[in-house]
Amino acid sequence: MIVALGALLAFVWANTYGESYFRFARALSFAVNDVGMTFFFALMTKEVVEATVPGGVLHTWRRVMLPVVAAVGGMIGAVLAYVAFLQLGDEASVLARGWPVACATDIAFSVFVARTIGKRYPAIPFLLLLGITVDALSLVIVEVQFPIADVHASGAALVAVAIGASVALRRYRVRSFWPYLLIGGVASWFGFYLSGLNPVLALVPIVPFLPHAARDPGFFVETPPGFRDALSQFEYAWKYPVRLALFLFGIVNAGVLIRGSGTGTSAVLVAALVGKPLGILAAVALAVVAGLHLPHRVAWRDMVVVAITASIGFTFALFFATAAFPLGPVLIEVKIGALLTIAGALVAIGTAAMLRVGRFAHH
Repeated sequence: MIVALGALLAFVWANTYGESYFRFARALSFAVNDVGMTFFFALMTKEVVEATVPGGVLHTWRRVMLPVVAAVGGMIGAVLAYVAFLQLGDEASVLARGWPVACATDIAFSVFVARTIGKRYPAIPFLLLLGITVDALSLVIVEVQFPIADVHASGAALVAVAIGASVALRRYRVRSFWPYLLIGGVASWFGFYLSGLNPVLALVPIVPFLPHAARDPGFFVETPPGFRDALSQFEYAWKYPVRLALFLFGIVNAGVLIRGSGTGTSAVLVAALVGKPLGILAAVALAVVAGLHLPHRVAWRDMVVVAITASIGFTFALFFATAAFPLGPVLIEVKIGALLTIAGALVAIGTAAMLRVGRFAHH
């Protein structure tokens, strides 16, 4: 919910005192988007890692691969719907580059919506891994198309070195998370940056190597203080700074000036709220037929709710819009579409009530 509060503040600020807002957002953009959010993705990766241990809801590769396949299906569905909608008008050449905006999933807000449906809703790990995969793939594609820096081949080598260092630390049973963070994490961050990719994903390949207890305490269930494994200690140290980063992320990215919608607005909405959920469900159906498994205690009606929840692009979609389009009216109309994908929250909760899932199961 904290990212939504930041987004609301940004929206009001940008439309009342625009000059001061945009000066503030530009000053903090790099620190928040490229550094602070690195730790958010790291904590989300931590939850996925624990969900894949024996007893976790994503245990065995047949379950952990399903949200990855669903993510690809959702992206394909969003892109097809986005392109198809643009063919109805004459602005395809201008708006074509904006398809990643429709693919984005606001992980923090989507998980908040899912927890509103059920505090320990068993489909949340599936939603989280789906969101991480979608945003990771979209980030890579966006940054390859519109790199934030000159691309250097040494970047990929540095990421490989970072992973190798993390493997070595794990092999020598280093129990503190700090060496993983300061050696592997820093090297990975610079490796991503030199590769021309947004370094926000730098800790994702590092976190799985942190020693962790062979148990899944539950999704977003705080581990008791007695647990001293590196992964739990990492969460203790960074959970509050990450909340601050999420609040600032909402402020920095959600300052949208309301100056009129357009074709870009409608294209993003149709692609995100219709094409993406249909793509997710089609991919899941095909994957299950091929032999993959639904998560424990998750039924098809849960999949419908998750697919709709994953359509919420919100602040991440705004972030992708800024990367894809230069300042101007096209960026504004696409950003309005990204902002309006928050309507997916109401659709998801309404669908959950209709299908009687989560907290609505006993009503």
